[in-house]
Amino acid sequence: MKIRGDQLAATLAGKPVPLYWLAGDEPLLAQEAADAVRAHWREAGFAERTVHHVEAGFDWEDFLYELDATSLFSERKLLELRFYSGKLDQKGREALGAYLDREPADFRLLISGPRIEASTLATKWFKQLESRVALVQIWPIDRSRMPAWLRQRLRQAGIEADNSALQALTDRVEGNLLAAQQEIDKLALLAGAEPGASIPLNGENVLRLVADSSRYDLGKLAEAALKGETARAQRVLNGLKAEGVFPLLILGTISRELRQLLEIHGKLSQGQDIGRAMSAARVWQSRKNLVSQAIQRLDPAAIEDLLEHCKTIDHAVKGLHRANPWDELSLLLLHLCGSRGHFPSRQRRIEATPTKLNSIPAARAAR
Repeated sequence: MKIRGDQLAATLAGKPVPLYWLAGDEPLLAQEAADAVRAHWREAGFAERTVHHVEAGFDWEDFLYELDATSLFSERKLLELRFYSGKLDQKGREALGAYLDREPADFRLLISGPRIEASTLATKWFKQLESRVALVQIWPIDRSRMPAWLRQRLRQAGIEADNSALQALTDRVEGNLLAAQQEIDKLALLAGAEPGASIPLNGENVLRLVADSSRYDLGKLAEAALKGETARAQRVLNGLKAEGVFPLLILGTISRELRQLLEIHGKLSQGQDIGRAMSAARVWQSRKNLVSQAIQRLDPAAIEDLLEHCKTIDHAVKGLHRANPWDELSLLLLHLCGSRGHFPSRQRRIEATPTKLNSIPAARAAR
């Protein structure tokens, strides 16, 4: 059976399940779920624990041997399999099937690993496995749900945060749940929160007390730009710059989004509806709302101007233009987010592009 992370406690309290499989890429939530499963089985008498790291070449015979190596005086044991891939080879499938067929009374099994691909979930063998185990799918907390998640965690720590505090904390930890929990623990310590007490927290205090632990990545930059969140896009860009990300990687991400938007406009001009147009352009379901916002904000002419600006930035990064690449990336994001400031026309931008290649013949002639 598939369950959400917030359903884990209820599932543990119900009918015993011989195998819990925790699948997801969010370290904090995965760790907390694993701790909950371990604590449950430890209280049930499975005091001993063995951990197997399942990598390429893992010997499943050793795992099966351990299941058979029980004795009259052996303690009940929790076996942990830590996967480094969401896929399982044939021997692994057979080993898990053998464990479930035996369902040994002295063992419980906990699997933890990355997110499982939809193609794997749809296979026959996994569907058969799923009916006999608890699959806990652990999803990241996206930005729209982050304030609610933070409010709940802060309340558990005895802190009542207002909306300005939640927004400031969301901005500071930008998707990094481990850093968010560390900051919550620090705030509780500094505030001296006690059980049953409620300490108020506002945005000013957050900015003063919380370190900027944002985890910036290119995906968040694209998300902010498509949503038209100007301030956030600039903040993420500055974070990427501070982390030493090469400007061409950022430019590649933005230009790819722009080309996809232009492709969708082309489909729309042919009479397709927005849903079919985005599907034809291979837009993921989870991103369709983002892309739709950008489509409504930017017409084809504006997108073509932005792509021309991308060429200028490419030349600047490669030393063929005197412009500062980071300044140009900032300007590009301003216009992608919908800023109505002056945007130089395509022709004027090309004419105003002095390149080192063009300057070489002139320098030779001057000699």
